[in-house]
Amino acid sequence: MDLFAGVDIGSTTSKCVLIDENKDVKVFYHDYTEFDRDLSGEKVLNAALEEIGAKLEDVKYIVATGYGRKAFQRANMDIPEIIAHGVGTHQVEPEARTIIDIGGQDSKVIELDEFGTVTKFEMNDKCAAGTGRFFEVLTHRLLGIEMDQLSDLMKQSTKPCNISSMCTIFAESEIISYLSQKENVADIAAGTGRSIAKRVLAMGRAAQIPYDEPIVFSGGVANNPAIADIFADLLHKPVKAIALPQSTAALGAAIRALREYKKAQKA
Repeated sequence: MDLFAGVDIGSTTSKCVLIDENKDVKVFYHDYTEFDRDLSGEKVLNAALEEIGAKLEDVKYIVATGYGRKAFQRANMDIPEIIAHGVGTHQVEPEARTIIDIGGQDSKVIELDEFGTVTKFEMNDKCAAGTGRFFEVLTHRLLGIEMDQLSDLMKQSTKPCNISSMCTIFAESEIISYLSQKENVADIAAGTGRSIAKRVLAMGRAAQIPYDEPIVFSGGVANNPAIADIFADLLHKPVKAIALPQSTAALGAAIRALREYKKAQKA
């Protein structure tokens, strides 16, 4: 079986998607990104192959994306992650017009046309606020809550606390203040989620992205359904978390790999 690989080497997590010539996903594998980005790419590619009992020679073309894409030496080519997100999202949600993506150390708002082409985008990769890392640090370290427990906790909130600061350090001070006042932990967690969502939405609005529907939510933070609900509440529009939300950029890269291989075969 001929396979085509997309490898997304992100700041915190590396992902690999293998598809066949019909664009059917055969496997999605992810693991933490190591300091050696090339090694991270090799690790997730080999693990994905092992999971389906395939060999490296079955892979006809590899496209890399993400922060570490230039470091992955086995890739035949690399593409920007914004482009990969557009292609991958269009494959699983062809009607989508807006992507909200929150990863470990960045956040993005992307506008798509009916062909899945990126027409406009804005990205925050300079500041931790509005990212998964911001969320993880503030909730895990200060509230003692594991990420997989957050969604259920946040849904228990009846009056989310107002975390007004956009800076991680000052937001931390606000949370400590709420804790000292014996505020409900669920309300603090929900307030933190709303703070992140407001920052991301403001970033997109500053880029004049209109948040046209359908709106989809991807990235590691999209594994928390309560955050999708917060976005929907703030936008007054439905927001759908994509299935396997961390896979879209790797899927887009895999589809590009298939296209490039077919193009080369015709040449």
